[in-house]
Amino acid sequence: MPLVEIRDVRKEFPARSRGGSPTVAVDGVDLDVEAGEIFGIVGYSGAGKSTLVRLVNALEPATSGSIRVDGTEIVGLGERSLQRVRRDIGMIFQQFNLMNSRTVYGNIAFPLQVAGVPKSEHRKRISELLHFVGLADKALAYPDQLSGGQKQRVGIARALATSPKLLLADEATSALDPETTQEVLALLKQVNTELGITIVLITHEMEVIKTIADKVAVMEDGKVIEQGPVFDLFSRPQHPATRRFVSTLVADQPPERALQVLRERHDGRFVTLAFRDPAVRQSQVFAELISRDVAFELVYGGIEDIQGETFGNLTLSLTGDPTQVEAALGAVRALVDVREVAA
Repeated sequence: MPLVEIRDVRKEFPARSRGGSPTVAVDGVDLDVEAGEIFGIVGYSGAGKSTLVRLVNALEPATSGSIRVDGTEIVGLGERSLQRVRRDIGMIFQQFNLMNSRTVYGNIAFPLQVAGVPKSEHRKRISELLHFVGLADKALAYPDQLSGGQKQRVGIARALATSPKLLLADEATSALDPETTQEVLALLKQVNTELGITIVLITHEMEVIKTIADKVAVMEDGKVIEQGPVFDLFSRPQHPATRRFVSTLVADQPPERALQVLRERHDGRFVTLAFRDPAVRQSQVFAELISRDVAFELVYGGIEDIQGETFGNLTLSLTGDPTQVEAALGAVRALVDVREVAA
């Protein structure tokens, strides 16, 4: 049974003016998040992804539909019962949401106090968490004495304080530089693999999804428009919005302006090879060209690695006897998708 089950969930906000229509932020969403996985939800600003994650821990009540967390229906659940459910849900935020008046130790202690954990147990638990996130020497520091990456590590430690089963990360790396982002993502992966905690990751960055997510859902206008394993969505995106996201990481065919420049520099026949099967190596494809005396140059594109599986698009300029070029492409088509690049 999935740890999180979302069925036909809708969230409306009241109209901003008298006589106006309500704003639909989440519209008929269905999702399953299996225990132990990292599930990414990606979308542009206003897609509804942050609202959706707030529905999962009932920071916002759903207008309709069903949300079950570890078997408990939370839509319509009373506040006292919700508090028990929330003990198994940790959350980290884009802007860290640390209390500046408290030390690092005090920030991590706060959820333990709220949960009623005896004070005699705090020191041991907080020490464990500080060592886990690599901040054992920062217990007495205040948030304004920390870097952005250190603040987010404190946020992660605080979210883990009550040993949750589920961690919700809402744009957790958006305020960080690229190097710090990779460090925080590595820590989240460690949370997942070593502690067995399920993570729902909200982001607008496909690089984040590519780095650590197992599955991904793409949202647009409050709806989930596509979902599945990360490699499948990256390598074979179906919806235009998904293709736009993927194109931020993997180039497709060269755009018209770039194509004009490339044709001025290369005289051959332009084709784009789409690598989608991880079992097919570039060397196999190139061997088919070489065996028929077809010369080739890589003029555009690249190959991406998705957690050990590779895919991408390579645009080549081919030169040689036209008959041999055609024969080589026939053999290549048995390995990868081949598309002619329009003149």
